[in-house]
Amino acid sequence: MNRRAFVRTFAGGLLVAPLAAEAQQPERMRRVGVLMQYAENDPEGLRRATAFRQGLEKLGWTIGRDLQIDYQWGIGDSDWIRSAAMRLLRLAPDVILANGGAAARAAQEAVRTVPIIFIGAADPVADGFVQSLSRPGGNLTGFTVLEPSVGAKLLELLKEIAPRISRVAVMTNPDSPSGPRLHDAVAAAAARFAVMVVTASVREPTEIEAAMTRLAREPAYGLIVPPDPSINTHRKLIVELAARHRLPAAYALRAATVEGGLMSYGVDILDLFQRAAAYADRILKGERPANLPVQNPTKFELIINLKTAKALGLTVPQSLLLRADQVIE
Repeated sequence: MNRRAFVRTFAGGLLVAPLAAEAQQPERMRRVGVLMQYAENDPEGLRRATAFRQGLEKLGWTIGRDLQIDYQWGIGDSDWIRSAAMRLLRLAPDVILANGGAAARAAQEAVRTVPIIFIGAADPVADGFVQSLSRPGGNLTGFTVLEPSVGAKLLELLKEIAPRISRVAVMTNPDSPSGPRLHDAVAAAAARFAVMVVTASVREPTEIEAAMTRLAREPAYGLIVPPDPSINTHRKLIVELAARHRLPAAYALRAATVEGGLMSYGVDILDLFQRAAAYADRILKGERPANLPVQNPTKFELIINLKTAKALGLTVPQSLLLRADQVIE
């Protein structure tokens, strides 16, 4: 090879080598942090995590190749939730998914620059998460799980299944604004259904047991349980106590009914997690949460556990069974 040909070959190699090296560079790993207010072995939390992950995979992300999902699992008070949010932030996430209003609050207080998608706020404007539903304006956006009509609907359905109840207790978590709002919605409909409405404020299992034991001492009580994650994580205990004390109970989340509760009416929560995956995808591709509108729930489901109704001595009207999305026999 003459000198001129060698120079041309060498120079061409200098041009091709960097291009080839650049083409072989792996894609930058993006990170999503998930603050999940459920124990890691809770089937309900796992269903939500799976729906979110599958939603991202359908949009073209591959876990372990171009996307890492980091979880903080567990239940605890507001101090624990704040510490869990800080642990997520140390992993430098590109976006955070916060399950529950308390988780959203903790994430918001911890950082104002990382995008946060919440699932669970009852009134995100009143809670200070966003400026408006259509234009959130900050680093938060997401999906509400409690629509005002749900409270009246839960009361209506509970009275339809258990017409003899004259008093209803609404279980609330004092650390979450969704419980009081559900109580207010139920109370606003109380006169229409000739019931008295009271609040059962609980955080810990011991408080749940004490509250339900008190209700059982009085005649004609029913119970309404909100979609709060901190309460829902104790749903097995609530279902067991409701059966023991023969308390007709209506839940805002389907998991309790599937696991033995009487009935549930509320948002299709897995649908929200799949929609949250779409928002995470858009944020990872450059959109800002400030411009992504907060979405209210659109899919609701009525689940009736016929076996539990029979155990409580209740006859479910045929008209109600025909309206149910699922009847558990």
